[in-house]
Amino acid sequence: MGINTFGMRRSVGLGVVLSIVTCGIYSFYWLYQLLSAHYRLNNQPSNAGMDLVLSLVTCGIYFIYLMYKLGKLESDSYRAVGFTKDDSILYVILSIFSMSIVVYAIVQSNLNSLCDKIDGSGPGPFSPGQGPGYGNGSNMQF
Repeated sequence: MGINTFGMRRSVGLGVVLSIVTCGIYSFYWLYQLLSAHYRLNNQPSNAGMDLVLSLVTCGIYFIYLMYKLGKLESDSYRAVGFTKDDSILYVILSIFSMSIVVYAIVQSNLNSLCDKIDGSGPGPFSPGQGPGYGNGSNMQF
């Protein structure tokens, strides 16, 4: 059974515009969706809601760690489909300089590309409909 990437693809430009128009409120939803997608791709229980709560309660200190964690989740997702990519340090640096919207845009763009690879419309080791995150792990490549 392949992974269902339905709902993971989003428009990067629309996400940026909605985040600006809503004064950052949409960016919380966008981050929640990005985290949930990568948890699902890595076959992990989603802690996206708790991650957001901890970011707010700690006044942004946990958020910097969360950007690193998001980069590592993304790296694990890429590694599962046979590619190497780790932008976690870049995400931390951008978040320190209050450029988290850029991080979301990069992660969403990468997620869109990853969904293409998983669905078989892009290069990758899986046939259409196959992907990481489901089953007994026999199709995982590390």
